[in-house]
Amino acid sequence: MEKVTISILCGGKSSRMQSEKGLVLFQGKPFIEHIIAAVLPISNEIQLVTNTSDYDYLSYKKIKDIELDKGPVGGIYSALVHSNSENNLILSCDIPLISTELLSELIEKHTANFEVSVFSDANKIHPLIGIYSKKIIPILKKAIDENDLKMMRLLEKANHQIIEVAGEGSKQFRNVNSLAELKELNTKY
Repeated sequence: MEKVTISILCGGKSSRMQSEKGLVLFQGKPFIEHIIAAVLPISNEIQLVTNTSDYDYLSYKKIKDIELDKGPVGGIYSALVHSNSENNLILSCDIPLISTELLSELIEKHTANFEVSVFSDANKIHPLIGIYSKKIIPILKKAIDENDLKMMRLLEKANHQIIEVAGEGSKQFRNVNSLAELKELNTKY
């Protein structure tokens, strides 16, 4: 695959975490910095999709949602519209365990035959760790216009592949949504 832009979705109301999720500390540094460290070996073309100034301390490009309050579908739409790359690695901001190796595997397995490639494990599909082509911008726009914002329905509408990860690798998909989950993460790792 040629050039890839990395977009980290920093939006979300984060009511269960009671603070901006990407800035929650894990091992002494914010989640967002763990994710950036994992993606930098892949590309330094990084953009943060955020409607807050909380991430201004980071030197990466910030973009605002084009359509407000449309969840991850709106965030992906904004990321793709603002990207200069055909293929885009889209990540949520709450996956501090993600590794360069796993993301590189996703990029290697993505081919032009697919508009979207995402991971799955034994428990579920992870649509917010994926390669998304700019070709799906019309699908995203239609979903936003119709307020059809479920990520799994979006995947169904795009030509997609699901890449299964088993064993230890799947622990990297762990997203942290509450203070209890954060405490458990900090205890385990």
